[in-house]
Amino acid sequence: MKLIAKWLLSATALLFVAQVYEGVAVTSFMAALGAAFVIGLLNLFVRPILVLLTLPVTVLTLGLFLFIINALMFWWAASFLDGLHVTGFGAALLGSLMYSVLGVVIDLALERLFAK
Repeated sequence: MKLIAKWLLSATALLFVAQVYEGVAVTSFMAALGAAFVIGLLNLFVRPILVLLTLPVTVLTLGLFLFIINALMFWWAASFLDGLHVTGFGAALLGSLMYSVLGVVIDLALERLFAK
């Protein structure tokens, strides 16, 4: 149940990012659901590999390179999907930052809601 709630709220967060920032566009809620799913899969499988491969750069930049990796995941997801459009890397960077902040808020809210 918690996973479905997180997925629905993440899709809603993606719609919010698209509404607030013109560099990101989502065509429908179904497209947002698909985009949230693809972003989640990329963050689950590809992001850890990229973080490991770029560890020296991440250490040299004091962790700031992780923002670049997040933007690449966001931009890459947009390249797979027809319903999610990102105008460029700068838009992906800002969009992924907004989406990540909303994701933290969603995680905190769900932890409180589903606390045992």
